[in-house]
Amino acid sequence: GARPCSPKYFGRDAMVCVCNATYCDTLDPVVLPAPGTYVKYESSKAGKRLERSEGSFQHSLRAPGLLLTLNVSTLYQHVKGFGGSLSDAAAINVLALSQPAQDNLLRSYFSESGIEYNLVRLPMACSDFSVRPYSYDDVPHDYELKHFRLAEEDVELKV
Repeated sequence: GARPCSPKYFGRDAMVCVCNATYCDTLDPVVLPAPGTYVKYESSKAGKRLERSEGSFQHSLRAPGLLLTLNVSTLYQHVKGFGGSLSDAAAINVLALSQPAQDNLLRSYFSESGIEYNLVRLPMACSDFSVRPYSYDDVPHDYELKHFRLAEEDVELKV
C-alpha cells in the first residue's frame, strides 16, 4: 500500500510532504476505473496529498450541486502525458541532496509508486530560474553559429 504524507507545516496554510533520504510518501499504482466510474485524487491545505477516492457517474439531471455533462462522442485533444519543468534552479536543488534523497525524490515523481510523470520540459539556455544569464551563442552577429556551444549549466544540470 501507499505510504502516507509526513507533513511539515510552515505557518498558516503552508504544508509540504517531507521526502528525504529515509522516507518519502508513495501512491498506489494508477489503474483505469471501470466504465461509468471515476477516480479522484485530492490535495488540500489541510494535509491531503493526492488522496484517492472513487465514485460513479449518475445519469440523473436532478442531482443537487455541480452538474458536469460529458459528451464522450466528441474528442478535442489527446493527452500525451503529465510532467513538469526541470530548470537550472530545480536541478541545483536536486543535486544538493544526498544520493538516497535524490533517489526518493525522483521516484516520487517518475515511478509507479509516485505521480508517474512521463514528460519533462527543459528550458533552452538560461531562464528566469538560472543563476546567471547565458545563451548558446553569446558572440554578437555570429549568424553562422560558429561559436554555438552548450553552457556549463546545460551539461551539468540538464544533459
